[in-house]
Amino acid sequence: MKVVLPGGTGQVGTILDRALTAAGHEVTVLTRHPERERQIGWDGVTLGPWARAIDGCDVVINLAGRSVSCRYTPENLRAMMDSRVDSARVVGAAIATAVRPPRVWLQMSTATIYAHRFDSANDEAAGVLGGTETGVPDHWRHSVEIARNWERAQREAPTPATRKVALRSAMVMSPDRGGVFDVLLGLARLGLGGPVAGGAQYVSWIHDEDFVRAVEFLIDRDDLDGPVNLAAPGPLPHRDFMRTLRAAWGVPFGLPATRWMAELGAFALRSDTELLLKSRRVTPGRLREAGFRFAYPTWGPAASDLVQRAPGRLRLPRPVPYRPDPR
Repeated sequence: MKVVLPGGTGQVGTILDRALTAAGHEVTVLTRHPERERQIGWDGVTLGPWARAIDGCDVVINLAGRSVSCRYTPENLRAMMDSRVDSARVVGAAIATAVRPPRVWLQMSTATIYAHRFDSANDEAAGVLGGTETGVPDHWRHSVEIARNWERAQREAPTPATRKVALRSAMVMSPDRGGVFDVLLGLARLGLGGPVAGGAQYVSWIHDEDFVRAVEFLIDRDDLDGPVNLAAPGPLPHRDFMRTLRAAWGVPFGLPATRWMAELGAFALRSDTELLLKSRRVTPGRLREAGFRFAYPTWGPAASDLVQRAPGRLRLPRPVPYRPDPR
């Protein structure tokens, strides 16, 4: 299978590139700064010679977009919007002009599109989209608008021969350096992994193995299109999420942080507190209805596996995840 990964040099792209290449697929990465074999340069805005890689491929998985791990200044928010919408539009244009268009286009989106809420989970059918909540920072609504426009750019692309899926992904947990799990584990190891602002806000997540398996599942399922939540079925409050992570590493305590302390920490890390404080209670309705079975549906076994794979950790036998009987 020929797979093209626009924006495939980030954390999620690295996970997919590694897994799909290991499975024997031919993977081409589109990047602004090609440095190795199988990487092609593009600017994420205009059509160019890179479009030839899409003509004749089987699958496009567009991951392009400025990292959300930054201060949410007007300039950065604009860059986050433009990089996502422009890349989706130009990928759509490349597919529309291809002689042999791919059969499926998976477009990265985000679980942040859903409302900040504590009462009920958000699935694709009954979930509440964000943007109208009260008592949240204005830039949280801008994040939802970015997600809406991101999905709209894919939805409106004139690609009738190509099935389109929007991946409303929760945070992908992998032990790779610089990823969200690496940051959270680093806090836990320092004794700083306690609840933030009370810890009632929900954390939605997905283990990297399940993320790859879900992508492969969606590639193969010709009957699935539109938005699909990529999140483990067990979101949990931040206080429980961090307690479980600390237990997996063997840290007996974690200092709690108030909202203003989180603001100071986010400022020091040049990030934003939305990543910590927004309650993302997202569940994978369509995946489960279609028969997808998670290897890591709950956070405890997932955290244990990720900790054992983390750099610098003494390696023990890897826990055996849940494997459904295929019969």
